[in-house]
Amino acid sequence: MSETAELGYEQARDKLVEVVRELEAGGLSLEQSLALWEKGEQLAKVCEHHLDGARERIEAALSSVEDETGDGQ
Repeated sequence: MSETAELGYEQARDKLVEVVRELEAGGLSLEQSLALWEKGEQLAKVCEHHLDGARERIEAALSSVEDETGDGQ
């Protein structure tokens, strides 16, 4: 497992912001730009994974509350 995959959401988001800033600043070789782009893609996937997990937890909690109150639709 890569070190990127082990990052928490906030850490991955902050690193992604850094990658975007570096790419926007320019002055990099094509190879450096491609490496940063790939790193950014990995970080974005980590963020998306964390957000998907949070969404699932919220949906499960809401479903649980609806089941308890009998408001299920």
